[in-house]
Amino acid sequence: MKLKNKNILVVGLAVTGVATARFLINRGASVTVADQKKEQEIDSEEPLIREPGIRMELGPHRIETFERADLIVVSPGVPHTISPIRRAKEQGIPVIGEIELASRFITEPIVAVTGTNGKTTTTTLLGKMLEDSGLKVFVGGNIGKPLIAYADGEEKAEIVVIEVSSFQLDTIDTFRANVAVLLNITEDHMDRYPDLDAYTKSKARIFKNQQYNDTAVLNGSDPVVRFLSRDILSRKVFFSSKEEKGVAISDESIISQENMSRLLADFKLPGKHNMENAAAASLAALAAGGTFEGVRTALRKFKGLSHRLEYIETLNGVDFFDDSKATNVDSVAKALETFERPIVLIMGGRNKGSKFHTLRDLIDRHTKELIVIGEAKENIKAELGDIKPVETATTMEEAVFKAYNAAKPGDIVLLSPACASFDMYNSYAQRGEDFCRAVAKQRIDD
Repeated sequence: MKLKNKNILVVGLAVTGVATARFLINRGASVTVADQKKEQEIDSEEPLIREPGIRMELGPHRIETFERADLIVVSPGVPHTISPIRRAKEQGIPVIGEIELASRFITEPIVAVTGTNGKTTTTTLLGKMLEDSGLKVFVGGNIGKPLIAYADGEEKAEIVVIEVSSFQLDTIDTFRANVAVLLNITEDHMDRYPDLDAYTKSKARIFKNQQYNDTAVLNGSDPVVRFLSRDILSRKVFFSSKEEKGVAISDESIISQENMSRLLADFKLPGKHNMENAAAASLAALAAGGTFEGVRTALRKFKGLSHRLEYIETLNGVDFFDDSKATNVDSVAKALETFERPIVLIMGGRNKGSKFHTLRDLIDRHTKELIVIGEAKENIKAELGDIKPVETATTMEEAVFKAYNAAKPGDIVLLSPACASFDMYNSYAQRGEDFCRAVAKQRIDD
């Protein structure tokens, strides 16, 4: 792919946009970066992009900038359906995403993980499995370093492991994953997609360019995943959760159920969903050249990731768990199903089009009270408030205080919001950290 002297437009700043612009400049392109932010809204890292050869356009998009481009590269946070991009496509201007661009400059095998929930845990664990198998691994994509940063770097790995979102998959063309993992599909991002079918089609694009000798790792217990698997041409390997047996492996398996049981015996993260994540990572690692012993070692050592059903501490017999990463109702459902003790649940934030009423049965069976915060608190109260007592809070500190007072020794206080964080925080991580601070303050106040 020739980039030198091309007029290339990068749409969207943030980490990915910055890395993409630098990659293009390093290859002799003339680069414009367009972002609708105002000057004062640019994060502290982003002024680093002000380098020779890069033009910045902040504020409302200018149609003429899009129409003059030889190529448009869209960052994941920018919908590829906005009017200036549609206009450019109509004029025959190619529009791709960052992982598509990066993949054209990568020769190493790629293992890609997607799904509504569990992507980051699975991707991280998978990377560790391959490392413990003695391979040099790059782990990034939708977590950590963008794939384009790897393509632009001098240090190379033997295998590339990436998390990919539906937004990134929307803008691929030739991107190919030698091993592709689809964990699950449930309703999410309905503020960006018209319906579940459109969202599902985006996720299925991870298999778009796979060849017959590639591998697809699929959740056999997810009916949506099972349905779309009919059209996948690569080798298919299914994992399936079974209440009585943990995780079973079926169809064209690369590992027996007995061996999978042996692998998962020392895996300590709670919840059936985490067993599924571990099984998917194991199958993908083995398909990508990992060893049985490397997989087992990683499973034994893995302690989980922050803000994903993370145990914080116990105060007077009440256990506090941070599940701030649960930004949709399916994540909350999995969290509630993990515990058998009464839960005081903290929910709320910015609604992504979630249907909170789908949690009614689980709320009834697992919780004793709800504390709701953020922009969505009235929506949640309206859909769930007739089941269990509901209190509202304006800050995380107030929410934790009310939850702690509602709990008894042996109960659980769980932050599992079912919403995005952007009404009150910059990220789910910042929200989780605020929850931890509020718990620590409660301990001091006690």
